[in-house]
Amino acid sequence: MLYSLRSRLTLVFSILLIVPFTAAIFLLSHESGRLLQLSIERSTMQTIDQFSSHAQTLLRQVEDIGTQIMSNRTTQDWTASLINSETTQAERVLAKQRVREFFSSYAVNNSNGITISAFTDDAGGLWTQDNSYVSSDWYKQFKLSGTRWTNAHFDRDQADLIMTSRDVNSFLLPMVHLQSLKEVGFVKINYPTDVLKESIEKIQFGKTGKAFLLRRDGKSVLNQPLGENREVLSAAMERLEAEPANESEGVIPIVHDGTRYLLFYSKLSAQDWVIIGEVPQAELYEQITGIRRLLLGVSVILLMSVIAAAFWISSGITKPLSAMARAMKHVERGEFGQAAARILPQTSGGRSEVGYVTRVFERMNARLRYLIETEFETNMRRKNAEYKALLLQINPHFYNNTLEIISGLAAMKREDLVMDATESLGRMMRYSLNLNSDLVSVHEEMKYIRDYAFILKLRYGDKLDVRMEESADAMEERIPKFILQPLLENAVKYSLEKDGQAVVSIRMTVTEDRMRFAVQDNGTGMTDTLVGDLLKEVRASDSVHILDSGGYSIGLRNVLARCRLAYGENFKLDITSDPNAGTAIVLDFPRQAMTLNTAQRS
Repeated sequence: MLYSLRSRLTLVFSILLIVPFTAAIFLLSHESGRLLQLSIERSTMQTIDQFSSHAQTLLRQVEDIGTQIMSNRTTQDWTASLINSETTQAERVLAKQRVREFFSSYAVNNSNGITISAFTDDAGGLWTQDNSYVSSDWYKQFKLSGTRWTNAHFDRDQADLIMTSRDVNSFLLPMVHLQSLKEVGFVKINYPTDVLKESIEKIQFGKTGKAFLLRRDGKSVLNQPLGENREVLSAAMERLEAEPANESEGVIPIVHDGTRYLLFYSKLSAQDWVIIGEVPQAELYEQITGIRRLLLGVSVILLMSVIAAAFWISSGITKPLSAMARAMKHVERGEFGQAAARILPQTSGGRSEVGYVTRVFERMNARLRYLIETEFETNMRRKNAEYKALLLQINPHFYNNTLEIISGLAAMKREDLVMDATESLGRMMRYSLNLNSDLVSVHEEMKYIRDYAFILKLRYGDKLDVRMEESADAMEERIPKFILQPLLENAVKYSLEKDGQAVVSIRMTVTEDRMRFAVQDNGTGMTDTLVGDLLKEVRASDSVHILDSGGYSIGLRNVLARCRLAYGENFKLDITSDPNAGTAIVLDFPRQAMTLNTAQRS
């Protein structure tokens, strides 16, 4: 194998290029991984610090509100009435009502949903006068250990009924009469748990890493489900107890069940809380792993490039033959255009056997392309002739019926309407005799239909009710001529045959890429056999059969054949018909899809 020039060149290039590149990529991977690791840890810690800043801002606001409430004159007047034995009951009730109004107005003007309540030893809560709070955990912790910042809990004693059904956290402050320094109860400043919970739950590290707000005993301040993280967080809290007290933030590595975790923490000393972000180390550094894999991929690509270069040098014979084989695959799939021609090797001018084979193949490819294009043009001319025949076939059928309508008007001595009918017919004839284009705008087709409906209305009067719904967004779309008049004609005919009263609707609906025309009547309906035959003919595109149909449903078949010729497989038909109940025919085709088919027929 090594005796071949291609093999020896490949080996030399591999030694001279791949080895140095591999060493350089290894060093680059190691250094970039270290720098990226520091950046990720710094970014994660910044995320924890941002939430810490947000939480401290809210908690300082709550604490300031408590201070302002206690020093306010309205609160002090109420505390004075509670400790003064000479205050009458009416004065106490009035002072309490003022405090309620003050607390309510303060809460309303706050954007964070903060509510305020107060509790006295003998009267209970300010809003419910209920003493059941004394059995709650937050009150016991407040009385026994002086814990002013509570965990998430429910509190029924609030001015806002909505807040009674939601988790709240609270700041508790003894309610003291400032002049006598006598304590008469405590003030409770509540803020919605979701204010902090929603923010902290948006924090995510890696794929599964989360952030938690915990007390020193490891319990969640915001009722966050600890789940599988409980043991890892408990171990982190034990490690934090051993950390120096002056360390307010940092990173703790912990191994649990064979998985290495990183825990980023930030302490809220005033509340004795800790914000902890927990994430598996592999997830946090997944980006570093990806970069290393990318560098490995680059090394592989470089190796392949060197091998390819070696092969290119020795490909004087194999390259043109391989290129010609690829071109033959395109020809096999029927792609005779420029794609196959571009792939052919530029060796046709040579005198070698490869050049001769290439020249013969190019001539063969050109000849095949010419024959196929000739056959394609012949088919297009045939389809265009079929289309013209279908278009001309409908005119005699329509004019005969229209002249009968005008004749009927004359026979009924309706001379005043004969002129209007004749003018409408004239406009319709000018429209129908214009064969310069197979396509018209929706606006022109609908104008033609309104003239035809006017003539029908003149003849049948109150027996006919034609309703039209048009879409202004598609009035300039191009559609085949005479696709609605035969449907309207049949709908009126079979509806009048049923009970002498015809109600016909023409509804146009447009979506982003498709257009639908629905014609519905209250006539005799179609048989299932006829509906099946029509749908089958549309799927088979049997226009020759339609031309030879001999008048049976010729108008409808004419429309379906022309739509099928114009749109091909993109034309959809839906027919819903119940005997003696009516028929609904829906023509569904793409918008702006006529350009290519029309160009081919031309």
